[in-house]
Amino acid sequence: MIAYFLTITVLLLIAPLLLSFIKMVKMKLLYKKPISIFQGYRNFSKLMHKETIVSQEASQITRVAPFLILSPLLVILFFLPPVVQGAFYVSFVDAFTITGLISLSTFFLMLLGLDSASAFGGMGSSREAFIAALVEPAMVLTVFSVSMMAGDLGVGQAGVNLAAHFPKAHMASFLFAAISFFILLIAENGRIPVDNPETHLELTMVHEAMILDITGVYLAIVETAASVKFIIFASLFASLFLPFGLQHTLPVAIMLFLVKLFMIATVVALIEVSTAKLRLFKVPNLLGIAIVFAFLSLITFYVLGA
Repeated sequence: MIAYFLTITVLLLIAPLLLSFIKMVKMKLLYKKPISIFQGYRNFSKLMHKETIVSQEASQITRVAPFLILSPLLVILFFLPPVVQGAFYVSFVDAFTITGLISLSTFFLMLLGLDSASAFGGMGSSREAFIAALVEPAMVLTVFSVSMMAGDLGVGQAGVNLAAHFPKAHMASFLFAAISFFILLIAENGRIPVDNPETHLELTMVHEAMILDITGVYLAIVETAASVKFIIFASLFASLFLPFGLQHTLPVAIMLFLVKLFMIATVVALIEVSTAKLRLFKVPNLLGIAIVFAFLSLITFYVLGA
């Protein structure tokens, strides 16, 4: 139980660090002066000390929505696979539960964007709904496929089973699922080529458009939710598709897990530097690839057994 709560605490603490690390790597690759890796903590502290201003057109939804955006994501942290062998974990939570909680957080984020009654907020919310409608079925298919290879529908138990018995006989299905999930990781977290988290150009914004009208504590909570969502996806990828290191002692296992998270963050940074943002109506093509790979994973597993 100590390892269980320690892991959740560590993930919460390094969530802002991971996004700052991505930005730092990008700036180094672009030959710019890199930001501090602790910039995420500084931004959080700055926002917590700022005055909280709410639009005159906003209702009580704006005051409640930031907490409802963060809450489902915090619940998911308790359902992630363990990082060390023998640690406590929740074994019965499946892909539908995790996808549903992520969708619930996204729903309140869209509601926050609409509640400000601004054109940009509504535009961002509609674009987010457009993307989420394609991401959610692909995520259910992908996690379900991996769970079937692991022999258990529970995500936590699937991570443990994959670490104990890697599915070498189903490597093709496993790789298809990994490609699909990584595309979803980029799309759901609003990274390039789906969205640019650093732009304030109105015609291209998705996530930023929904939070233009909030500041102070509310913005700090929403930004924290964004970092928690990224670390959830990175942790799921590390546990399900890089299932090694659980057999070590707790400190070594956590260190190995953190190394995997920073490796994933580095790959995301490399992709963002080497690709351009897609036009909005080209995004379904990318997400369609994720759905195709998810179907291929299931078909290859069931029909060919590969």
